[in-house]
Amino acid sequence: MDAAVSGKKKIQWAQAHMPVLNRLKAQYASTQPFAGLRVGICLHLEAKTAYLARVLSDLGGEVAIAGSNPLSTQDDVAEALSQMGISVHSHYGATSKEYHDYLEAVAETRPHLIIDDGGDLVSLLHRRSDAWLDDIIGGAEETTTGLCRLRAMEAAEALRFPMVAVNDALSKYLFDNRYGTGQSVWDGIVRATNLVIAGKEVVVAGYGWCGKGVALRAKGLGARVTVTEIDPIMANEALMDGCRVSTMDEAATFGDIFVTVTGCRDVITRRHFDRMKDGAILANAGHFDIEVAVDQLEASAAKVSEVRKDIKAYEWPNGRRLYLLAEGRLVNLASADGHPAEIMDMSFSLQLLALGHLLENRDLKPAVYRVTDAIDQQVASLRLESLGVNIDALTEAQQEYLSSWE
Repeated sequence: MDAAVSGKKKIQWAQAHMPVLNRLKAQYASTQPFAGLRVGICLHLEAKTAYLARVLSDLGGEVAIAGSNPLSTQDDVAEALSQMGISVHSHYGATSKEYHDYLEAVAETRPHLIIDDGGDLVSLLHRRSDAWLDDIIGGAEETTTGLCRLRAMEAAEALRFPMVAVNDALSKYLFDNRYGTGQSVWDGIVRATNLVIAGKEVVVAGYGWCGKGVALRAKGLGARVTVTEIDPIMANEALMDGCRVSTMDEAATFGDIFVTVTGCRDVITRRHFDRMKDGAILANAGHFDIEVAVDQLEASAAKVSEVRKDIKAYEWPNGRRLYLLAEGRLVNLASADGHPAEIMDMSFSLQLLALGHLLENRDLKPAVYRVTDAIDQQVASLRLESLGVNIDALTEAQQEYLSSWE
């Protein structure tokens, strides 16, 4: 099948399962809110993202997009999107230089609005001349990792334009981070390994919303789950959710599958590799490929070989092997298709409405802003409506009761 045809079919499948975004597209079709505006996007370039780009284009925007990870771009989707009139700058397996060149290409379009995933595009724009910032109205950030960077910029008074923290919206992290990550990570691990999860010892590093989802789905697949944490509150939560809690030093000795999802670096390092049993599998679900210390893994091994697509074996002198999935990059996107379409429907609808909010409030100062309650509620309500689900509403008497101190 021709690559563009294959990519178009993927985009059409995603579109059919993204009812909220479809409703917003229909709602704003007549007003064309992004007419005359350039939109720069840095997201994982697969079918759901491609459909978001299409919607922004259909609503008047001039869209340029780069992939936010060298291994998450699907080339057939990129080809199809390019044929739809979107400026695409990405391919699967891009080198580090190519990855940054693609970001430069998007930045050079001088976008008015930005959608970022991990903060790389925003960071790049801030490292260029002030002229690159003159046209920017603002943007929206998709991930926890990106918001950590943005808040550091805000604290240092380095942020030059407003950014909306889409990741922190209830309609995002309660569903995308938990159920989306939980399902897609195991999609990636199972697709890469073709191994059973039931009965295995799974170690999840980090018990934020993404970690909760990964642990929940691992238990559902029949695994015994251990959580490693640095936060005592989250560690207690993991215990009460039925997980074992330990240090990574302890877990390294018995884990069969390790999944890092912390957003921090050097979560699994040489001292942990040395303790792991033969056949242990390492996977990362954090945004950047820094959680598993791949350089230390390579330096420790006597032999490195690719034993299956997306799986490298690192063999110690005594014959013990550790397996790394997807080069330590995001396993759910490098080895699978990322989050389900119904999940990304909510997240990308928030992105669309966040950009609209920035257009309606052009006097916002440079800072990180939360998604408004109205937008959060709108996306959640539209999803229920699309599913034919009705919920109760407060009566006037109930509203009066809840608002009264007596």
